[in-house]
Amino acid sequence: MNVQQEYLKKLRTPEEAVKAVRSGDWVDYGWNACAPHALDKALAARYRELHDVKVRGAVLMKLPAILTVPDTADHFIWNSWHMGGLERMLVDEGIAYYIPLRYSELPRYYREHIEPINVAMIQVAPMDEQGYFSYGLNASHLQALFERTETIILEVNRNYPRCCGGDNTRIHISRVDMVVEGGDPPLSQLPEAQPDEVDEAVANLIVPRIRNGSCLQLGIGGMPNAVGTLIAKSDLHDLGVHSEMYVDAFVDMSLAGKITGSKKNIDTGKQVYAFAAGGQKLYDYLHENPDCLAQSVDYTNDARIISQIDNFVSINNAVNIDLFGQVNAESVGLRHISGAGGQLDFALGAYLSEGGKSFICCSSTVTDRHGVKHSRILPTLHTGSIVTDTRTNVHFLVTEYGVINLKGATTWERAERIISIAHPDFREPLIRDAERMKIWRRSSRR
Repeated sequence: MNVQQEYLKKLRTPEEAVKAVRSGDWVDYGWNACAPHALDKALAARYRELHDVKVRGAVLMKLPAILTVPDTADHFIWNSWHMGGLERMLVDEGIAYYIPLRYSELPRYYREHIEPINVAMIQVAPMDEQGYFSYGLNASHLQALFERTETIILEVNRNYPRCCGGDNTRIHISRVDMVVEGGDPPLSQLPEAQPDEVDEAVANLIVPRIRNGSCLQLGIGGMPNAVGTLIAKSDLHDLGVHSEMYVDAFVDMSLAGKITGSKKNIDTGKQVYAFAAGGQKLYDYLHENPDCLAQSVDYTNDARIISQIDNFVSINNAVNIDLFGQVNAESVGLRHISGAGGQLDFALGAYLSEGGKSFICCSSTVTDRHGVKHSRILPTLHTGSIVTDTRTNVHFLVTEYGVINLKGATTWERAERIISIAHPDFREPLIRDAERMKIWRRSSRR
């Protein structure tokens, strides 16, 4: 039987395919843009006969149909590896929960710790002539997921980019249980975060500290985008990319001729990533682009791999920071808003790199819905806040008021440096807090 014949043999309607799901099952939707469309609608239509179906995924880019049915929590529960805006809302509604992880370990979680995985259903690009489907935008952990899944269902979408990658970024028709043709809806897009004045100020502090030939990892949000925009307009050249997430800013830098990857010690000339999310320009750029290489996250985020790349620069965001140097990038007190992702992976790997630097960025303040301004730099993290990066792992901290290095600093030096990049309105209260906490030298007060 040739691959086309096997494809036709396994072709089903969405309604037929989702009959594989039973009450109590664990179902995996993959990440962001690869979440199913037609299959999701068909599964939602069965809600009356299904109870306690537990669905895994991450970074939702649109609200799944299964989470809009009446009495949702009785039928479907969302379990997220990484929270986006939609998932925060779902947590507040009691129909979503976070799964703590260190992102580089995720494939191992699936291979060794998670069971059962009853059904996996994701969107993919059309099958190629050899019978392979590309994981495309979500190489991440899907190989490990499919190794352990009882029933694999692929939803083919002709708008889904076919991304270049190794053997662990594709699956052959012989390993698939069912194929669905879902009507080729447009892919969900992640709006490009527009930098504000603070983001641009932070970017202006970071970019001068990047060398020609450096290799970049960017997180999501306005600050990383501001860095990318500034680099695209700069004189920097021969930059490389090795990132868990491929974002729009990399496309801008590539089109501006700033990225060649020629100085990378490994994967020379290739832009390496675990998953991608952004706008149409990103999807178009990645489609069959041999300069971009999708890889499993246990490769992209392995600190031992990152450390082999000289002049590695990691740039990520934080929610708040305390005077000990602890970084929270996941919650506002008890309210979960994001996830650990690979921030710690890259903080560790970048520092191990020859000439490497890790930057954790945040604005000095945040204004609440009542118009009251609050410091993002706190004496200690609020009750319930998550420590994403321990104080021993933080290299550079950046706000619009400056850049500080915490490596090798005593507790009083840390407090002094951290307060120096706080908003001026909050520095005196923070000094009083530091004195109370016994981490302030009065002789160092200015």
